[in-house]
Amino acid sequence: MLPPGDRPPSPSARRVAVPVATVIRMTRAARPRRRGAVVVGTAVLSMLGTSAVAVGLPPPASGSSPGATAGADPAALVHPLDGTGTGPVNPGTVGQFPGADVPFGMMQWSPDTSPNAVQAGGGYSYGDSEINGFSLTHLSGTGCPSYQDVPILPTEGAITSPATTVAAFSHQREHASPGSYQVVLGQQAPISVSLAVTTRSGISSFDFPPATASNVLFKVADSINPVTAARVHVIGRDEVEGRVSSGQFCGTGTSYTVHFVALFDRPFSSAGTWGNAGVFAGNDECSGTTCGAFATFDTTKVRQVLMKVGISFVSTRDAMQNVRAEDPGWSLQQVSTQAHDRWNALLGRIAVHGGTAAQEHTFYTALYHSLLFPNVVSDVSGRYEGSDGKVHRAGNREVYANFSEWDIYRSEVQLESLLDPHAVGDMVESLLDDAQQTGWLPKWAIVGGDESQMNGDSADPIIADALAMGVHNFDVGSALRYMVKGATENETGHGLEIERQYLSQYLSQHYVNAASLDLTSIDYSIGGSVTLEYAIDDFSIAQVATAEHDPSLASTMNRRAANWEYLFNPATGSIQARGADGSFPPGAAFEASQLEPGGQLGFEEGNAVQYTWYTPQDFSALASLMGGDASATTKLETFMSSLNASRDAPEDWSGNEPGEWAPWEFDSFGSPDETQRFVRAIANDEYADAPVDEPGNDDLGALASWYVWATLGMFPVTPGTANLALASPLFPSVTVTLPDGRRLVEVAPTAGTSRPYVHNLTVTGVTRPATGNPACAGAPVPHDPAGTWDSPWLPASVLSTGGTLHYILAGRADAGWGSAPDASPPSFGSDQLPAVGFSSPSGATTVTAGQPATIQIGAAAAGNRATTVHWQAAPGPSGLTVTPSSGTLTLTPLGCTPPAPTMQSLSVTVPGTASGSTSLRINLSSAGGVTLPPVVLDLQVQP
Repeated sequence: MLPPGDRPPSPSARRVAVPVATVIRMTRAARPRRRGAVVVGTAVLSMLGTSAVAVGLPPPASGSSPGATAGADPAALVHPLDGTGTGPVNPGTVGQFPGADVPFGMMQWSPDTSPNAVQAGGGYSYGDSEINGFSLTHLSGTGCPSYQDVPILPTEGAITSPATTVAAFSHQREHASPGSYQVVLGQQAPISVSLAVTTRSGISSFDFPPATASNVLFKVADSINPVTAARVHVIGRDEVEGRVSSGQFCGTGTSYTVHFVALFDRPFSSAGTWGNAGVFAGNDECSGTTCGAFATFDTTKVRQVLMKVGISFVSTRDAMQNVRAEDPGWSLQQVSTQAHDRWNALLGRIAVHGGTAAQEHTFYTALYHSLLFPNVVSDVSGRYEGSDGKVHRAGNREVYANFSEWDIYRSEVQLESLLDPHAVGDMVESLLDDAQQTGWLPKWAIVGGDESQMNGDSADPIIADALAMGVHNFDVGSALRYMVKGATENETGHGLEIERQYLSQYLSQHYVNAASLDLTSIDYSIGGSVTLEYAIDDFSIAQVATAEHDPSLASTMNRRAANWEYLFNPATGSIQARGADGSFPPGAAFEASQLEPGGQLGFEEGNAVQYTWYTPQDFSALASLMGGDASATTKLETFMSSLNASRDAPEDWSGNEPGEWAPWEFDSFGSPDETQRFVRAIANDEYADAPVDEPGNDDLGALASWYVWATLGMFPVTPGTANLALASPLFPSVTVTLPDGRRLVEVAPTAGTSRPYVHNLTVTGVTRPATGNPACAGAPVPHDPAGTWDSPWLPASVLSTGGTLHYILAGRADAGWGSAPDASPPSFGSDQLPAVGFSSPSGATTVTAGQPATIQIGAAAAGNRATTVHWQAAPGPSGLTVTPSSGTLTLTPLGCTPPAPTMQSLSVTVPGTASGSTSLRINLSSAGGVTLPPVVLDLQVQP
């Protein structure tokens, strides 16, 4: 999720001087049937430029050596400081945080830097050189600042302005690894800080210089977003507890309260509080929106101070219970080691070998960032704050929040389901908790409610993704009921938090008007993009309905899943957003004059050309409407000429989630070598082992998870299904350990940065699926009985059976492999609209009153079936006459080649007395009576 504003670049955004995330111009290869395509450029990757153990810091929990391998210690290959820089493409910030966390942990104990914490999303900007504090809660890679609650900062000397005190640091004296973080603060009187965490608590070591006034500041009221209330209480001589209420993520309406308890291993010598009125030594309590507290230690003899912190979103009592249950001792080393081991257990479910050191670092860092969110928000007691503001008890499961739903449904949920299906089941059940408490599935579930960010109803594909990937520990029937409710009923009584905005428009006319605003992101018009999202959401409901043995519901939702066809304009060959009268905007699909702060008119965070590739449920129909696979391939190659072009250009924007599908679509167009080419190009050139490690905001793991799939050479391209489109593996050896212990193994001895092209694939242990496009299969293609695999996709069954894939890869394309008409991945167009109409000119034209004007109408086929389209001019306003007023267009296929569009000329006359504007509407239907998208042309009448 990306805010439209510009981001200031970081002065030190990378570890190396060579740009690693720039707009890459792809030189199009001369391709006689795609043979001899140019080899994509090698990525510039860099390793962490500092020592593994910073000066003055303790060693990491599990030592990392230059010879460390993924199999032995994958957590040692993670660089959490990657992703904390700012790249050149707006908005620039990757937004990840480097601090201590465990998989899906409640606590993210991480430094917040100054002065760019707000822009950083995760609170840490690599170009900054000061730390404001080590706060307890964070999100990773968001476009808006969030959480960063209770910054804690060790200082030395007199306390004068604690709320604004910062400490200098440098990357040369900083080290981060999964589950722990260390840094040295200051120069003259340095303070060494070490942090390690459990799920809900953390332990720290502050090594002060010898002094009588060594302090720990609790900036309780210094959350990154507005604070509505705060309280802190010093208890005895070794405890501080408090709470803070904040929220307003991305300027929206929910709030939360986080409670904390801090325990010290020895008594402090004094304490106090502060607020607007000043600093009050000896005071033990304060409240308000500016308060904080401090504890002071005499470190002249014993320099180390240990502190444990527990947090809860329910109460300080629960925070205390959390820290006592999860960390009963006082060993930072033990907590760090346990966190490191937890990461190894999860990261180790994918073992890669044979790449460069930088590639292994980049891979495991991306995998790490994919496994942070959604995160646990329930206490060890099972208590949690629900979306209704009440305290609930979960029972024998964890409750999760912080679902960046629109961002994560394309690749992250599937990856998490593959590696930790039980956690994902609890995540889905948490979404159902929200629905039970408020009546509706959330759009962006955060602690305390629904931030309702971004368009679409993305809980639907999240649920369908999880089910398709084999997650079953949630109430599927209840999930389906809430999915259907959101798709069929207008939400009321929830303010701006509406599950499906403009649902009435969508149901009555099959699309949402272009200029309709996202009610929670007011500068975004969303009519086109939200129509595409709802079609994907409906397809997802159909998949769950099928799993629940409800064919009637599945059929209904599959028909709605074809609503994307209402936005395809054959006249421009692109998706476009329709206006309130049903017309497309005049001109090309992309017009710079239609750009708004959030994207092109009608498209949230993107433009019409970028959203043209947004039909993952039926790429086959998309190609047919474009004129066939060859035309679609050419068009997509042009689109991919730039790999990170921003929302304001009609080219690929790999730095935002709508671009995740595009490079994989060549598999569906008979050109899998181009999928191999462009997936590898993005992985090589847009991702790196560097502060700018990704091409855009990570959005809680969304882009990181795309990279993981890309380096494996497979991708779950259709939401709600588990079929995997294929590219090629980056590493010579990959082993994925499936939840039941079976393995999916990739062997590619010749794999490498510049060798993405598949020349042969042998698969064992996997049942060969039916042809992907049986209507065009023709004579059966003989298959090698030894297991030669000539299709650029794997069936969902591979995720339960496992198997072995043996690749032969090269640096030059083999355009023949996987390109047979029956080899493409499945498209799900059984209920597609058979044809789409259009007009020439398109969108609008000028006519002279009283004089006939010639207009052409036509129809393009969405498949290879023979289709007859009946058209009828609607009664014209202001005496408009159309001759002829009705007719028939016939579309006849030629084998597997879609029929060419058929056109007919009309004479349109506006009465001589008319002026201003009017419109021509042509209604269309198939021979079987299916209503097709109308053709609407705005007429500007001149005297």
